[in-house]
Order: sequence, then C-alpha cells, then structure tokens
Amino acid sequence: MISQIRVDDRLIHGQVAVVWTKELNAPLLVVANDEAAKSDVMQMTLKMAVPNGMKLLIRSVDDAIRVFNDPRGKDKRIFAIVNCVSDATKIAKNVQDIETVNVANAGRFDKSDPKSKTALFHSVLLNPQELEAARELAALPHVKSYNQVLPTNPQLDLKEALAKLG
Repeated sequence: MISQIRVDDRLIHGQVAVVWTKELNAPLLVVANDEAAKSDVMQMTLKMAVPNGMKLLIRSVDDAIRVFNDPRGKDKRIFAIVNCVSDATKIAKNVQDIETVNVANAGRFDKSDPKSKTALFHSVLLNPQELEAARELAALPHVKSYNQVLPTNPQLDLKEALAKLG
C-alpha cells in the first residue's frame, strides 16, 4: 500500500530523507521517475540520500505502477516520490491502494515558461499541462490530495485550492 505519493521536484533531499521517512514509517521508498530510471548518475546520487535501513527502488513510472499493483506488496507501507503532478496523477489513476498524494514542491525547476505558470501554493508553480493534471488528480475519488511541505505544516486541500483559481 502506498502511504503517500509525494510530488517533489527535487525527489530525495533532506526533508524527504530525514523528516518524511520517519513521519510515514514506510520502510520502502520508491522513486518513480523515467529519467532517474535511465541514469546511473542520478541513481547513485539518490541512493546516497536514503537513510540507513531503508530500501530504495528507482523505477520508470510505468514500472513503478507494476510494483505498486503487485499483490506481494499489498501489506507493505510504501513511500513513493515523483517529480511532477502528471506522474502522480498517472499513478493514482492506475493504482487503487493509495492513502494520500502530497503535492509538496513542484514546478520550480521544470523548463516551461515561468510566465505560463500558476502559483497553486507557495511551493507549487504549475504550467498549464501540470495544472490540468492537478485537476484530474483532485477529481479522483479514491485518494486524498493536498499540499504539505513538512508534517508540522497544515494540509492544504488540492481541490479547494483549484476551486479558488476558478
């Protein structure tokens, strides 16, 4: 079961490695990212950031969906990380056993035109395609989606934030 999908354009970093892994108490961390799945350098860097005793899988988004739907993982707590809302939405559309999706940090480092981006939360700037993916994610009935950078921050509902945009 996925305890949380975190959308974070930095994938694994200090907040994720130190704070969120303890908060979620999930012994398996899955990075679902097509670029990382193909890059030995990215994989080596991500592995160095993982806390001792935690298992890490780095898979393409499609391979990660297969891992999440494998019945052998049904009773395991999994913390999944993606770097864009569209990947989180693709996973959420294809995997039923997800507790939450945390759209925490997104859109600050993508290559799209900054003028085309909408500030959904203070740490989330979405281009038109990612904004549409956020609308699709928020509409899914089987998963709670929100923004929460740190566990001590309040959870800000994704659907409510999108409704304020109109």
